[in-house]
Amino acid sequence: MENIMARKRLTQIFPALLPLRQWQRKKMFYMKMNMDGNKYAVKKQDELLENTVFETSSLMINENSGYDIRFQLNKVHNLKLAAKTIDRIVIRPQESFSFWMLVRHADDYVRFKDGLSNVDGKTIGAYGGGLCQLSNMLFWMFLHGPFTITERRGHDCSTFPTTTEDLPAGTDATVSEGWLDLKVTNETCYTFQLEITFDSRYMYGKLLSDKPLTSTFKVFNSSVEYVKEHEKIYQIATVCRSEKDRATGLENVEKLYCNRCEIAYELSEGIVVNDCTEECVKGDK
Repeated sequence: MENIMARKRLTQIFPALLPLRQWQRKKMFYMKMNMDGNKYAVKKQDELLENTVFETSSLMINENSGYDIRFQLNKVHNLKLAAKTIDRIVIRPQESFSFWMLVRHADDYVRFKDGLSNVDGKTIGAYGGGLCQLSNMLFWMFLHGPFTITERRGHDCSTFPTTTEDLPAGTDATVSEGWLDLKVTNETCYTFQLEITFDSRYMYGKLLSDKPLTSTFKVFNSSVEYVKEHEKIYQIATVCRSEKDRATGLENVEKLYCNRCEIAYELSEGIVVNDCTEECVKGDK
């Protein structure tokens, strides 16, 4: 078997350069958005829109993670700071939503804390860690509305079981300021609004609209399989969505993407792991 070694980045060889690289990436990241021709949603409305399109919840503390609970509590702090910038935001027709266009200012007055984050394939405590739980929930909400997904990237590696096992596999969305964003565009005649709230255990998300939608959406996996490649196990999940017309009952099903994610925890008994074939080498993210 050919021994392939990953080429190290310059910042891995010289860690002192990392802050400069991060500053450079963030400057270019936002400069590109300011010049891309999109109109980004930045205005809030205190009064909630009348129609609930979809609502969901997410347990914030994962007791089965195996990591220091301090990082979990810090994550809750980070989630609440970030959510303040998104709660009540309105996405009007032809406007785009960008996670970082809003969350970039979340720590202007109160600092984020160190939460769990995946860095170079390792799960460690990092500044602002845990925000992906918010981007995951937002993406799940957007999938249940008539949005055009323009940027989404799934996690490359999952290091502990999810607390939302009832969700279809591969419906997460990771974010990293300067590198990865979650973006959708509202190409409809509807105006949408996001509401994010909390209690002591859960984060709640609600997608609202100015008038009732003519369709309902359902997201599901047409297939989920586990494969072994170079002694690593990967989950390959095909994500589909059905759109059902409320008036006629007619339903249209489309394949959205195929998600590939390394599984770095012990799988439950009974899950079959197959040898990787050429078709599973790269998922369509």
